[in-house]
Amino acid sequence: MKRILLPAGGAILATGLLAAGLAGTANAVPDWAYDTMAKDAPAAVDVAEFWLAANGHTNNLAKATPYTWETKATPKLNAGGGYVADGKPGAVKPIGEEGKPAAKVKNINLPKTIGKVFFVDEKGELKWCSATSIQGKYRNLVATAGHCVYDDKADASVMDNWVFVPGYYQGKTPWGIYVGKTAYTHYDFANYEDYDRDYAFVTVYNGVQVGGGTAKEVSESEYKAFNGAKAAKDVSISEAEYKKTVDLHGGETSAAWAKAETISDPVGPNFPGAVLTLQEVSKEAYDKAPVGKGVNGAKAHWATTTEHVTKAQYDAYTGVGYRKIDAKGNYTITHYYVKYWVKKSNVKSYYKTVFFIVEGFIKDTGKLGDNVGGQGFTWNQKPQQTVFVFGYPADAHPDGNKAYTGVTPKWTYGKTNAQKYVQAATKTEEHVGLKSSFTPGADGGPWLAKYSNAKRLGYVNGVTSLFGDQDANGRYDLITSPYFDGETAAIYTKAANVWSGSIVK
Repeated sequence: MKRILLPAGGAILATGLLAAGLAGTANAVPDWAYDTMAKDAPAAVDVAEFWLAANGHTNNLAKATPYTWETKATPKLNAGGGYVADGKPGAVKPIGEEGKPAAKVKNINLPKTIGKVFFVDEKGELKWCSATSIQGKYRNLVATAGHCVYDDKADASVMDNWVFVPGYYQGKTPWGIYVGKTAYTHYDFANYEDYDRDYAFVTVYNGVQVGGGTAKEVSESEYKAFNGAKAAKDVSISEAEYKKTVDLHGGETSAAWAKAETISDPVGPNFPGAVLTLQEVSKEAYDKAPVGKGVNGAKAHWATTTEHVTKAQYDAYTGVGYRKIDAKGNYTITHYYVKYWVKKSNVKSYYKTVFFIVEGFIKDTGKLGDNVGGQGFTWNQKPQQTVFVFGYPADAHPDGNKAYTGVTPKWTYGKTNAQKYVQAATKTEEHVGLKSSFTPGADGGPWLAKYSNAKRLGYVNGVTSLFGDQDANGRYDLITSPYFDGETAAIYTKAANVWSGSIVK
């Protein structure tokens, strides 16, 4: 999707509930860019179904890998002087902060707001980054790294099929899947890949769950035309019913067949009492089989069926059926048959194939902030702030050591460094640094100041952008974030006041 770039000529003023909290941005003169993602409800439904097919069997989420094109080869970052704020510090409270403080606890509680963003990158590959729900007027906003939203081409555009899944775990979406509607970032990142502005705020539609509905029996032609979840089931029938439904002299229009004890003694179709039977064969054997009526061993093309199965069924299958993952990511097994006529005495039983389709449903799960809350937001803070950083580190360290899996979220914490970090390759001049062993996959995860362990809430004061190996020992020991200043606040404010709504009618 191509972006519509809209540089602002002056400060963006907050509206509604955010106005008072953002008074400190008055001196900022930001340039912000926005890009439409899923433009309307039908487009958003398509995106949701891409990741979670309506049949409930397919889950492209589980196939995605961490997006690390930029971060894998990060060299040592150089340290520079301190930071210069462009205005007064400010903050917007998180959703749910009001009320009396909860009791203190010893362990670190992971925020409900964190999760993964999934997308299709510029190479057409399924990828993910870390992210968090953040406070907004319509409770529909996600904060992450800019490189987890925009690709790295000269004419940068947003990633395709972009969604946020809070609480993601092994293909499960406990609070639904939230399709991106509009992405907001700094003009300098969108146009020049300036990593001092490597952040993005994305408005998302209400969450949805996509799943299977009720099985419905249909005709064979309807079954073959249907592209969703479907299944073909053999049911036992009487000999009399079999004779009514099968053509003993060809079977090309048959909706039923018999199964025999053996096909070692086939006869011709005109043999007295001959019964047409089918033998399932591999796709390779089927492709080599002859074509024709009344020919033993010929293709029974009318009997070919494709069933949609779960990944577990797909992996466990040991029959001769042809396994394939189709273009939509469905796990399928196709069964091919050839024809044999046998003596009636060889027939064990008679069967008819019944065809079913599963008409899917899509359910609205509500606003993101209503379901998981939203972190606060703060900017123009002094260095050496204590922050908790959350994310899904996944990749190995440069030396090959793999300390994280990316399956579950992790946390790290400490005081940000007083010095700023510089890297020419990414046009970085003033990143905030934190000592950490996090690895790529944690990209886009929130840096939370004033984190309340009891409430699981804090203030987003950065997002993980780069990873550094400062002592050159083959292990990452530094993560960095853009410094959140008044321009960041103005871009956040623009995004935080944009409505999205539901995609379910």
